[in-house]
Amino acid sequence: MMEWRRMDAALLVLLLGHLATALEVPLDLLEGLPQPPTITHQSPKDYIIDPRENIIIHCDAKGKPHPSFSWTRNGTHFDIDEDPNVTMRPHSGTLVVDISRAKAEHYECVYQCTARNKHGTAVSNNIVVQQSRSPLWSKEKIKPIVVQEGVSLVLPCRPPAGLPPPIIFWMDNYFQRLPQSSRVSQSLNGDLYFSNVLREDSRNDYICYARFPYTQTIQQKQPITVKVLNKEPADERRPSFLIPSGPSSSKTVLRGQVLEMECIAEGLPTPEVSWTKVSGDLPAKRTSFLHYQRTLRIVNVSESDAGDYRCTARNQLGSVHHTIHVMVKAAPYWISGTPRNLVLAPGENGVLTCRANGIPKPSITWTMNGESIENSPKDVSRKVEDDTIIFTDVQTGSSAVYQCNVSNDYGYLLSNAFVNVLSEPPRVLTSANKVYQVIKNHRALIDCASFGSPIPKIQWYKDSRSSILEGDPYIFHDNGTLEIPIAQAQNSAKYTCVARNKFGISENQIYLEVKEPTRILTLPEYKVVQSGTSVVFDCKVKHDPSLIPNMIWYKDEGELPEDDKRFIIESDSLTITDVTENDAGEYRCLRNTTLDSVSATAKLTVVEATPTPAVVSERPDPPTDLELTDQEKRSVRLTWTPGDEHNSPIQRFLIQYEDSLHHRGHWHNLTEVPGTKTTAHLKLSPYVHYTFRVLAINDVNWSRPSAPSKVFRTEAAAPDDNPTGVHGFGTEHNNLVISWKPLTGHQSNGPGLRYKVMWRQNVEGAEWMTETVANSTKFVVSGTPTFFPYELKVQAVNDHGEGPEPAGILGYSGEDLPVAFPENVQAIVLNSTLAKVHWNPVPSKLIRGHLKGFKVYYWREHEHDHHKNNNNHPKQILTFSGNHTHGMLPGLHPYSRYLFNVRVYNGKGEGPHSPTQEFETPEGVPGPPTSLTVTDTDIDSLTLEWSPPHVHNGRITSYTLKYQPVNNSNELGPAEELDLPANKTSVTLSNLKYNTRYKFYLNAKTGRGAGPAISQEAATIVDEVRHVSPFGNVSSSVGEDGALISWEYWGPEKNVYVEYILKNSEGEEEWQKELVNGSQNIMLKGLKGGSSYRVRLVAKGHHDQPLHLSEEVLVTVPAVVSRQVDIATQGWFIGLMCAIALLILILLIICFIQRNKGGKYPVKEKEDAHTDPEFQPMKDDDCTFGEYSDNEDHKPLKGSRTPSNGTVKRDDSDDSLVDYGEGGDGQFNEDGSFIGQYSGKSASRDTAEGHESSEAPSPINAMNSLNSFV
Repeated sequence: MMEWRRMDAALLVLLLGHLATALEVPLDLLEGLPQPPTITHQSPKDYIIDPRENIIIHCDAKGKPHPSFSWTRNGTHFDIDEDPNVTMRPHSGTLVVDISRAKAEHYECVYQCTARNKHGTAVSNNIVVQQSRSPLWSKEKIKPIVVQEGVSLVLPCRPPAGLPPPIIFWMDNYFQRLPQSSRVSQSLNGDLYFSNVLREDSRNDYICYARFPYTQTIQQKQPITVKVLNKEPADERRPSFLIPSGPSSSKTVLRGQVLEMECIAEGLPTPEVSWTKVSGDLPAKRTSFLHYQRTLRIVNVSESDAGDYRCTARNQLGSVHHTIHVMVKAAPYWISGTPRNLVLAPGENGVLTCRANGIPKPSITWTMNGESIENSPKDVSRKVEDDTIIFTDVQTGSSAVYQCNVSNDYGYLLSNAFVNVLSEPPRVLTSANKVYQVIKNHRALIDCASFGSPIPKIQWYKDSRSSILEGDPYIFHDNGTLEIPIAQAQNSAKYTCVARNKFGISENQIYLEVKEPTRILTLPEYKVVQSGTSVVFDCKVKHDPSLIPNMIWYKDEGELPEDDKRFIIESDSLTITDVTENDAGEYRCLRNTTLDSVSATAKLTVVEATPTPAVVSERPDPPTDLELTDQEKRSVRLTWTPGDEHNSPIQRFLIQYEDSLHHRGHWHNLTEVPGTKTTAHLKLSPYVHYTFRVLAINDVNWSRPSAPSKVFRTEAAAPDDNPTGVHGFGTEHNNLVISWKPLTGHQSNGPGLRYKVMWRQNVEGAEWMTETVANSTKFVVSGTPTFFPYELKVQAVNDHGEGPEPAGILGYSGEDLPVAFPENVQAIVLNSTLAKVHWNPVPSKLIRGHLKGFKVYYWREHEHDHHKNNNNHPKQILTFSGNHTHGMLPGLHPYSRYLFNVRVYNGKGEGPHSPTQEFETPEGVPGPPTSLTVTDTDIDSLTLEWSPPHVHNGRITSYTLKYQPVNNSNELGPAEELDLPANKTSVTLSNLKYNTRYKFYLNAKTGRGAGPAISQEAATIVDEVRHVSPFGNVSSSVGEDGALISWEYWGPEKNVYVEYILKNSEGEEEWQKELVNGSQNIMLKGLKGGSSYRVRLVAKGHHDQPLHLSEEVLVTVPAVVSRQVDIATQGWFIGLMCAIALLILILLIICFIQRNKGGKYPVKEKEDAHTDPEFQPMKDDDCTFGEYSDNEDHKPLKGSRTPSNGTVKRDDSDDSLVDYGEGGDGQFNEDGSFIGQYSGKSASRDTAEGHESSEAPSPINAMNSLNSFV
């Protein structure tokens, strides 16, 4: 029965795939059918792994016989046994890499899995394994950004490049997302754009976060501070685009991917952005607008989405447009599905089709069993025509797996499809005598799944096989299914399906039963009831008497709660007791049978009921008066009196017992009875001293336990059960261990529990041996023959008798090493890397244990083109579990001599090895050349030098050199190919294009074919005569924000930047660089006032191409001019300063005279501590005091002597009148000498807002400056 159920589960897939030209061999249904390998599961092409977990590279396949697996890594064979960190799962090709002892980056390679059996070879995709990366944000110091209200602003994010790329979002210090709007939004690259800034945008916690999805880590950028100034109202302005730049741009997207285009505009008021498609309408179902209309998103892109898209930014002052030209390319995709497997009979014809498309149109290549089809054995029945292989008059032995590879510049598709040539008579797979049931007037489908090669022809008969069914009312499907569109009672009958092909006939009987439909006789009616009352909904149904009905009720389309006892469902009705307001709603009855269902609905309205006094409920009192009657050996009747219910009915009683003989003080649950009963008949176990008690439960809680009953003792008896889990095995070659699971205390049924152990050799006439043990779970029999079968029994015994007769089980004594080796060992070489080893089975008696399998030891002695003493290759072992007589040795080295032997092994270990045999592998394709270098590069020629392959795999016959130009977008041009002799290791290529990058491919050939190629890239030298700069119209303009550099650019290079340097700089100084990022203008900030700079543009192409430079332009930055009114040029101020200067001069002359009269003042040391190293004389032409600069540091006027604390400093040789007169603390003697120390009062520093002061120059400071000059 289990086998038929397995067949039924797989029939649907088989029926759908049973076509005239292709049929999958049902391996799970038909044992013994051969089938080439089919890859069933593999890792994705681009496989990103978590570096913290073990790497699992999947590769599973099916086939008969089950395939063996091998791997390549980066195009060469990957020997898994040589890497201790890599294991392959049993019966699978899946690799598991243990990264606890190795770094994950060591396994970032390209892998390909091969599954092979004797009928063919299937290969997987190239699986590129890369570990996910979440690099840290580079440390940087971000200066505060100060902007005027109303201007546009861009806050850059620039997250570290991760794999896969991170998800970007902006948040504040409190981890709250920053609000975005049509004025403020995030771009696709993560930058935050302000169309215009407002004062409320000032904050110090603009933080960009990057979340890396694979490692689930989040990293943040340093916070950005933005300060918005409001000096004067901002002028309104029309929109202009921040991104993209210019009037138009282009974008390339792949078919099936997501197209995202953005237009972010600045302006005041905030512009609104809209989108249109110039050459058609936007696809409504696939289009969405994000980021407040700034991003246009089209999913599942198709070729029809190519064309021009226009974004328009508009405000009250005008509008601006930008056109984006979208080009749609396509990686290869299947037109009519992947190639389908072919199952053909000898002499039949078939076609393998590989229909695919792409933009640009992809190329199609075929391989057979993983090898180039041109190098595969010739087959006259096979003809390759572009994307089709035609098979004509196939013969036995033509089975193989074909690979179709479709590729273009944007990807590839790889599909395996096998051709399986079989000669099989028909087999009907539908279960015999299967019964189909269908409702009257419905469609009936009767299946007849079959298999055979050639595909069988199906015929149907009804009841007696007098005539073939054909025509109305029958419809015959290609997969053998018989359809009756409208089944009637007369269609109930026995049907016979017959499957025929040239190798035989098979038939099956199937029954069809047509049933009466289910109908509702009484519909539920609308009800209005008071809360607290009951309501009944009727739903009477008539159905076919042979079908089993099922009634389900729903309330408001949800099922009724199972734990609510108020809902009582009967066969034809629903009763709701104690109705509440929550019960109001729509009720639906659904009557199901196994074939159909009907339903009906009704509404319930609940109105308020007259309030009643509240009832207080409590838990019940404990039961009383426990009495034991009807006492027998293994049963007794317990009766009790219930306690007070306390306004809540008792729902049930719980009976517990205590075993004072074995577990005194522990109460155990025995049984429960409904609350309406007060007696229970209890079934008991022997040899137990029972004491009973009873508990009651209502809606409130459990009652307290009742008082215990009298003790009731049951008599001891023989055991009712025997031990379970009996096993027999050996720990030594001459013993037998018998083990079992012991009985519990209750199962003993009496005192003196022990076990009677019985054993005998499993041969006719052997006598039973017996031993009785107690307090044990095993028994060891010594002196047994090696690995001999025994019949075993274990019986429970106590002082009152034995348990029932136990069933015998089979066990074996201990194993020993095998004493024989497989004979008639021989090897058949299948190809240069695969051999098949055969051997004869080993007799069971010589194995001396459970046969586990066979091990083949093999090692390479030498290669044909090496010395024969090169025998240092390690031995390899292939294990074949189970009773095999052959095995495949994959991954062999071509053109080599191998030695091997075979051993059988059991649970104890390996036996002796067979005599060592040998075989030789034929030539294979060579490995790639060891190196390929480019020398002597000239304008139109260069020289290539290479080294022979490290792995020859045969005799090198020649080399093939292929080369083709590569443009700046990495597109390959037409290829040239050269055949070079085997003894040549260099070649000079002439007549090449100047200033052009080329890609070279070099591979070696043996008699077997060409090996993998090594590639290299190089470029010819630039022809200086023809070189033309791609830059033009370079211009500059200087403003308050910096120097604006503009230009035109028509070159192909993507990396364009601006370089600038001081005009009179020394030769050692480096040029400063600023990236352009696709724009054609840039604002250079931070240039020194009063300086001149040399500025140029640079375009950088491929690493081996020269730089393109523009002509230099000279940019002169004027000195910084104060925005304040310069009162130093006013006439009244000049007159005042001259008067003050004259007065001070007179006073200083008087002081000088007084000083000469008196002694030395003790001020010299104090002046030394305040010496100002800078000294700038007053300008003679306008009586001003040098340049005025009022910056954030509150520096003094250039040329002044006023320190920040407001005191006046002097040179060592000068005395300041301010020091003596304004301090207030100093005094003079009668002779004019200074008494005591002077102290300057510290003035608090004012905090400046903004980069420029709004205060006018202070006359007092100017006076102090003058004092230092006089």
